[in-house]
Amino acid sequence: MKWAVISVTEKAVKKAIEVSKEIDCDVYTLPKYSVDKTIPLEEGFRKGVVKIFSEYKTLLFIMASGIVVRTIAPLIKSKDLDPGVLVMDEEGNFVTSLLSGHLGGANSACQRIADIIGAVPVISTASDVSGSTAVDTIAMAIKGKMDSLEKAKEVTSLIVGGEKVNLRLPTNVSTSEDNPAGVIVLSNRKEIKVSQIIPQNIVVGIGCRRGTSKENIIDAVEKAMDEANLHINSIRIFATVDLKGDEVGLLETVKHYDKELAVIPREKIIPIEDDFEGSDFVKKSIGVKSVSAPCAFLASESKGKFVTEKMRHDGITVSLYEEEIRKDG
Repeated sequence: MKWAVISVTEKAVKKAIEVSKEIDCDVYTLPKYSVDKTIPLEEGFRKGVVKIFSEYKTLLFIMASGIVVRTIAPLIKSKDLDPGVLVMDEEGNFVTSLLSGHLGGANSACQRIADIIGAVPVISTASDVSGSTAVDTIAMAIKGKMDSLEKAKEVTSLIVGGEKVNLRLPTNVSTSEDNPAGVIVLSNRKEIKVSQIIPQNIVVGIGCRRGTSKENIIDAVEKAMDEANLHINSIRIFATVDLKGDEVGLLETVKHYDKELAVIPREKIIPIEDDFEGSDFVKKSIGVKSVSAPCAFLASESKGKFVTEKMRHDGITVSLYEEEIRKDG
């Protein structure tokens, strides 16, 4: 995802353009300093930042940190929603990770910019300073979601404080066929802090009749997820056949979960359709024997297995494909 680089002086614009040669980014500046390939902040700096703040994963401000803090303060929501924010002086001497260092990727972005510009990276998060690994860093590495930011903070505090914290990987995070639903903790500690990271590794394949409502599709999805004992936040993407790519109820369902919809062409399904339970009636109607299972399989990004190959509910079919977890990088 593109970065935004924001500058408000002539010298800062030059530094921003230098950054843009190495990183895919949009460069914003005041109209009077705008040059080729930069985007003028026609409504002014503050209104411009408000407009673009949530449109980018990473924002690099080349200016004084005080200006940045005052400007973004009203826009900050939470560490799992805010973009990564960096601040660099216009000489390029120092680059600071200011906001959302782990989940927003500001810490890694800070190091990257420092390497490009030859600046000194300034990273102040406790886990990075101590050479430890925070819970949210692990979550980001596997593109997972934490069940609770507060629990993650408590466990990370133990790590930073030098306490022993074990990392236990249920076998669905590896290649094993087992997938435990429980964990037994054997300890003489009075209190044990536990933080759950939920891998986003479930592909939901959907087949439905024309005109099926959003409410019915959501009911079917949640029924399938509940029966499979899967957290709703483990959904990575939805998938369906090309004929259903404009289905209003399905599009509204995908929007409800804030996910994306992979639309699979029928010509890609035909070579593998006999690998799944199918119907000659469906084949005659739309040209392929099955929709939900092959679409889920084809939308996956890694090896895995079906947790639910096909569940039927009120004329809707739902397939759940569980991908193996891959750590970024």
